[in-house]
Amino acid sequence: MKSLKKYIAPLLLTGVLACQSLDEDPKGFTSPDNYYATIQQGEAALTASMNALWNAWGEGYSYGYGNFIYDDQLLDGDMVIPNDFGSSLWDQHYKALNNVNGVLRAIKKGNFKGIDQGEIDGLEAQAKFLRGYNYFALVRLFGDLPLITEDTPDPVTSPIKQRTPIATVYDLIVSDFEYAIANLPTSWDGQPGKPTAGAAKGLLTKVYLTMATAPLNKTENYAKARDLAADLMDDGTYSLIPNVEDVFKPENKYGPEVMWGFNSTSDDPATDAHIWTPSVMDGWGDASLDPTWTDEWLKTTEPRQDAYLILEFDGIPYTDFDEQRPFVKKFTVPYITQDEYESGQTTANLPIIRYADVLLMYAEAANMAAGGPTPEAYEAINQVRRRAFNLPLDAPNATSDLAAGLSKEAFDDAVIDERNHELSFEYDRWFDLIRKRLLIKVNEVNHPDYLPNITDDDYLYPIPTYDAKILGSQNPGYTGE
Repeated sequence: MKSLKKYIAPLLLTGVLACQSLDEDPKGFTSPDNYYATIQQGEAALTASMNALWNAWGEGYSYGYGNFIYDDQLLDGDMVIPNDFGSSLWDQHYKALNNVNGVLRAIKKGNFKGIDQGEIDGLEAQAKFLRGYNYFALVRLFGDLPLITEDTPDPVTSPIKQRTPIATVYDLIVSDFEYAIANLPTSWDGQPGKPTAGAAKGLLTKVYLTMATAPLNKTENYAKARDLAADLMDDGTYSLIPNVEDVFKPENKYGPEVMWGFNSTSDDPATDAHIWTPSVMDGWGDASLDPTWTDEWLKTTEPRQDAYLILEFDGIPYTDFDEQRPFVKKFTVPYITQDEYESGQTTANLPIIRYADVLLMYAEAANMAAGGPTPEAYEAINQVRRRAFNLPLDAPNATSDLAAGLSKEAFDDAVIDERNHELSFEYDRWFDLIRKRLLIKVNEVNHPDYLPNITDDDYLYPIPTYDAKILGSQNPGYTGE
């Protein structure tokens, strides 16, 4: 969705013009309400919405892990969360939503005249997919939100002064993804990277799983998550890449395992969150890992560790260095070129939803819905574990498979632990920690000295001060100053 850059410049111009006061009758005036009149213009706005989150040296997800430093995987997250933490995510997601809602508003106004209704429905489905994704990120990070849709008056001239409850935000998210499932294609011929019905179903699965856990704790959603994941598993469109060393190779960035993600191309590269690593290609080492987290994982040995982690430098283990740390290998060596390192930019994609995640969501949801692990739940997680050991995916193996007879609680712990490893550095861990309320538990293992810093308030980020003052409320535990 990042190949339509030539359409973005006019959008910026309309944003400037829309803020001016004009006395004359501007018959040729282009405003956000009437600019979008072709599918290409609408898709350009959606491209711009993704570019707000993922671009070279941007403030969203494209460089560094600073906005997620308090998960247990990254170095130096001491759980003392400052009052302005995460404000760039708030800003960038709402910038993205502004573009998305502009397209939806134009569709509702009937701007797309003379265009086949099926194409219009497809554009609307893409827009609602992206709106659902953006609000899903925001509601998990910040809780109650100012909810802005295509029907909301201009928040510049009519400021929103209250936050919409979490449950109502989720109602919109579910509705948007349901529309996307019904109206998006299974694939886009010659246009990889655009959202599909399968990706919408995968993200809605995660929405239901999150709604089943904290803070809503609506456990009836476990069954909904289980059934949606089962549909994807039965569909056959997606599959695990058999060899763990191949998962993040460039030729696999658009499937069969990656269902949707942040998309980089040669004409619009990004600064990937993991591009800088020391010694290997003279990087800066910004996104280094917490050795206590890595050492806990390395208590058992599996090929996946060498595929996902940088554990040695010039053949010397990182543990032999006084001040060395492990680093992220996903999306870096050997998956991008020397030229990409030297330019500081990359064409590597960052997955947002992939099939391994679907299998693990199914395992969690099926176990919780049934009150204990079913054979199907065991098989789902064991396929991911077999791949971690580079074993045949469909053949039971004592080396990789979970022990039989686990309780509901023990099986759930195993699934979350597997997510911790398989989905590491893909911006999933923090969301698992907050929905499962695990901050105390993981820090008891890795950093007991952080425990005095942790309260229930840490499960939400602070609302940025400038918006908290307008909204008249701040999340508990933050001063808003």
